[in-house]
Amino acid sequence: MNFKSSGSGVEGANEWLTPGGEYSEMGKKEGKGEILEEQAGYSEVREVATGKLEGGEKRASPFNKEQMEMLQKLLSPLLSVQSQTGSSFQPGHWFRNLGSQGNFLSAFTAGKKRKKPWIVDSGASDHMTGDATIFDTYSSCPNNLTVRIADGSLSKVAGTGSVVLSRDLTLNSVLLVPNLDCNLLSISKLTKEKRCITNFSSTHCEFQDLDSGKTIGNAEECSGLYILKERHDPQEQPQMTVGEFLAQEGIVHLSSCVDTPQQNGIAERKNRHLLEVARSLMFSMNVPKLFWGQAVLTAAYLINRMPSRVLKFQTPCQTLLKSFPTTRLISTVPPKIFGCSVFVHINQQHRSKLDPRSLKCIFLGAHPRGNGGKSTFSTNHEAEPGPNPSKLPGNNAPDGTVDSELENDILNMPIAWRKGVRSCTQHPIGNFISYDKLSPTFRAFTSSITDIQVPQNIQEAFKYPKWKAAVDEEVRALEKNGTWEITDLLRGKKPVGCKWIFTVKYKADGNVDRYKARLVAKGFTQSYGIDYQETFAPVAKLNTVRVLLSLAANLDWSLHQLDVKNAFLNGDLEEEVYMDIPAGLETTSNFNKVCRLRKSLYGLKQSPRAWFERFTKVVKGYGFVQCQSDHTLFVKHFPEGKLAIIIVYVDDIILTGDHEEKIDLLKKLLTKEFEIKDIGNLKYFLGMEIARSKKGIAVSQRKYVLDLLNEIGMLGCKPAETPMDTTVKLEESDGSAPVDKGRYQSLVGKLIYLSHTRPDIGFSVSVVSQFMNNPTEKHMTVVIRILRYLKMTPGKGLFFQRTTKKEIEIFSDADWAGSVTDRRSTSGYCSFVWGNLVTWRSKKQSVVARSSAEAEFRAMAQGICEGIWLNRLLEELQVPLKHPMVLYCDNQATISIAKNPVHHDRTKHVEIDRHFIKEKIEEGVFKVSYTPTNCQTADILTKALARINFEDLTEKLGMINIYNAA
Repeated sequence: MNFKSSGSGVEGANEWLTPGGEYSEMGKKEGKGEILEEQAGYSEVREVATGKLEGGEKRASPFNKEQMEMLQKLLSPLLSVQSQTGSSFQPGHWFRNLGSQGNFLSAFTAGKKRKKPWIVDSGASDHMTGDATIFDTYSSCPNNLTVRIADGSLSKVAGTGSVVLSRDLTLNSVLLVPNLDCNLLSISKLTKEKRCITNFSSTHCEFQDLDSGKTIGNAEECSGLYILKERHDPQEQPQMTVGEFLAQEGIVHLSSCVDTPQQNGIAERKNRHLLEVARSLMFSMNVPKLFWGQAVLTAAYLINRMPSRVLKFQTPCQTLLKSFPTTRLISTVPPKIFGCSVFVHINQQHRSKLDPRSLKCIFLGAHPRGNGGKSTFSTNHEAEPGPNPSKLPGNNAPDGTVDSELENDILNMPIAWRKGVRSCTQHPIGNFISYDKLSPTFRAFTSSITDIQVPQNIQEAFKYPKWKAAVDEEVRALEKNGTWEITDLLRGKKPVGCKWIFTVKYKADGNVDRYKARLVAKGFTQSYGIDYQETFAPVAKLNTVRVLLSLAANLDWSLHQLDVKNAFLNGDLEEEVYMDIPAGLETTSNFNKVCRLRKSLYGLKQSPRAWFERFTKVVKGYGFVQCQSDHTLFVKHFPEGKLAIIIVYVDDIILTGDHEEKIDLLKKLLTKEFEIKDIGNLKYFLGMEIARSKKGIAVSQRKYVLDLLNEIGMLGCKPAETPMDTTVKLEESDGSAPVDKGRYQSLVGKLIYLSHTRPDIGFSVSVVSQFMNNPTEKHMTVVIRILRYLKMTPGKGLFFQRTTKKEIEIFSDADWAGSVTDRRSTSGYCSFVWGNLVTWRSKKQSVVARSSAEAEFRAMAQGICEGIWLNRLLEELQVPLKHPMVLYCDNQATISIAKNPVHHDRTKHVEIDRHFIKEKIEEGVFKVSYTPTNCQTADILTKALARINFEDLTEKLGMINIYNAA
């Protein structure tokens, strides 16, 4: 059987290849014998040893006999298929090119370029092709099968086999239809065999494996058809022609080792960057692995729109637009979070009157053209880009149902904290807080401090003109004061970092006074002896503030609040300190430079000391005396028996007393010395909301509680009636799984600050704070219980009212061996000044008590120490006080030991406390009295109580809820 040459790449298309290597016209034979003959259904190359060109010049063949036999074995299966199908395959040009050196590779390359693409066809019942050369395995069809093609005619099926399209995609049972001039990829066949899904869009379609979530193929739209894209094996070595081209162009080509893509350099490093961002997006929002492709696209979208230090803090989009101004590119970051729940509008033509108008989906990133975003249904079918899908308020995690294929992945996902309020909650916060009992003025004040959102960073602040103006004002003040100078960092010096802090200052009527931005240095990076020496500076004790509030309620003192603007800038800095350029102030001129600080700045370890020394010197110059019981308290007595009082907490100042003229004069004097802002009547101090009426003064941290609940997503949680269950006993090793240590410490720390106005959570917070080092799920459960109780009473706080009492009363109590870890007892005491609660404490004792009387005795000693401090404070204020002070205890044995000079073995280890208490009783400073256990107010600070007892004792503590919704 003779094969005609295709004439590709060689002159003389219709010529024969002779054994001698000479060319002849068609139908003639020259040389020795025939070249090709048919044996057993396939063509065999007999012998090609040497070759001679047309001009008579002979050239040696590039292959010897053994090499030709090996080539024959490689080509035999292909030629066998062609022989069986009877196709018009003409390999003559292959063998002809074997006679000329250098054309062998180009012939095979040309063959590859003529390979026809695969067309994605949803109407084809099977995979079909007319090219027999692409089969990996092949078998002839035993029956006379036919297929009906697009023109309606029937075509014979010559055989079936498998075709390898890529490493991940192999087509089985592909029909060979010789009359078909294209390759058809059947959608129905592919989805059944490969267990995959097909996602179509207007520009492309993708095939994703349901088991692994991996994309096994993709096609692009071209002239109305979806053409399957070829995927090349990265391990495949480059062809010779590519190498020659690179050599000609001066390009060095380097091959990487097997399974080491890291050697590919910059490209793989950027792939790593993309995947790290994509993983963070998916993990934070619990997005299934199925949507990894959308996560990578979103990561690239965000990276292109985020400032880069390499680009001098410009975004890649901005750099691109400078070079190509006509490029249509959206440079803004999408306002929605990847993976959050959104509602996509359903057009009217796709729904009836009673159908829902939107469909709950998962946001999968911004559309590349910027018109809307891509979402997916809760059943994991991708939705078309929609115009501005609306976000579900407060619920960012996808919580819809999924297909059964993804059920295992969803069940194994970690549980994330909810970041907001559920849209439909059984326990809305409005059921537990009301503003109906407030005056219109104070209602406006509480509304103002609740509605305003404070930015968390400088980038967020620059989005709002008012906050941006606050930043500019702070920068002007820093520059005016000569706080720093820009310079190069000296060798061996280490700069400290800095950050922006934002807050809002309010007027007395509740309106916003000003938006305040403050630059704070990260003083925790300073080193002792290098960039700071002495650091101690006192701050006002909140116990002292509560004493002043009790006196103001009883004596009808006015309460004024002042704010020192940029207080720390008034202190001189003696040490040599360098600081990084503040965020938002970077320019090309100060790139790689630092700030040499000349004045003290917020955050530096020595700044509070420098400022307080300056303030103390000024106030003492006005005739005020610094109290020894609290060094931040200054008092001045006037001849007519009146007084003025100053207490300072960093840069927040409270003025009180009964001499209004002198207080007004003091304001004017301070304004001349410092830049002072008169806020007016005291209403908001250190997170405490202070409301005053004719009945008294109410202090709460309502906003602090609501912000805390909102931060951890518990505004819609089920409330609890008590902060701690009476049956719970915590221990260090309880067998439960550990929890995030940082998150636990953060929550407990915030609860500790909240307990300054909430003695009702004093004991429970004291318990959970004992397990800061190794918190577990059981410990976190108790913290959550405290937060649920706060949800029940967010506006609860202290009430200071006018009473007829002019004395100090102290209640002390202790449990016995309450800790299951070390069997130590818990002491608790609370003190009242002129009938109002001012101090309290709940703390585990440092040693093990051998009896309940011993535990009570130690608690009594702590209560007496607190009473002595309160007595000294009131003496310095020259406030009248009834003596002796009364200490109430519910243990008769403890009272007997305190009053009687009893000495035996059971009191040896409390000898010092016994002598101390006995001495104070004999001096007439204290009087110890018995109170029944059900009247022991301090009992709430030593153990968890049931609801009825708990509510009774909170009322005795003087706690009320002016925001009670009942």
